[in-house]
Amino acid sequence: MQKIAVYPGSFDPVTYGHIDIVQRGSRLFDTIIVAILNNPAKKSLFPVEDRLEMLRDSMKDIPNLSFDIFNGLLVDYAKKRGAQAILRGMRAVSDFEYEFQLALMNRKLNRDVETVFLMTGMRWFFTSSSIIKEAALFGGDISDMVPPKVNERVKARFKQLKQ
Repeated sequence: MQKIAVYPGSFDPVTYGHIDIVQRGSRLFDTIIVAILNNPAKKSLFPVEDRLEMLRDSMKDIPNLSFDIFNGLLVDYAKKRGAQAILRGMRAVSDFEYEFQLALMNRKLNRDVETVFLMTGMRWFFTSSSIIKEAALFGGDISDMVPPKVNERVKARFKQLKQ
């Protein structure tokens, strides 16, 4: 039986922290489905299709990945895709409480899907898409936190929004 995990997120934008988790997770699972939650109620910097394109481009060298967009409950999506695990990255103790609550709720909803946590590499400990967007908005250099093409798209997007 293939070991399949879903790595969910908004990826708005994708960061080197996300890529770190996927690279390391790819050694644990036969397939990782990198899945963007399409939440129309959440205001995103990039449309979901653009985020999917950036994910594919940023992770093209990792062989055992597929990419998707989903709506609804994550555990329902995981079951539909035949995944046995949800892969999550944790940066700090502050992530733990929220992630722990999500993992317990997911287990309550579907006992056949486990949550697997990987600690983010020390280099990416402080990064998040939100912090990166805020830094970029005010002209901060994010080039060492996101892939080059993502950096260019973030800069262009903020320039467009300021006009």
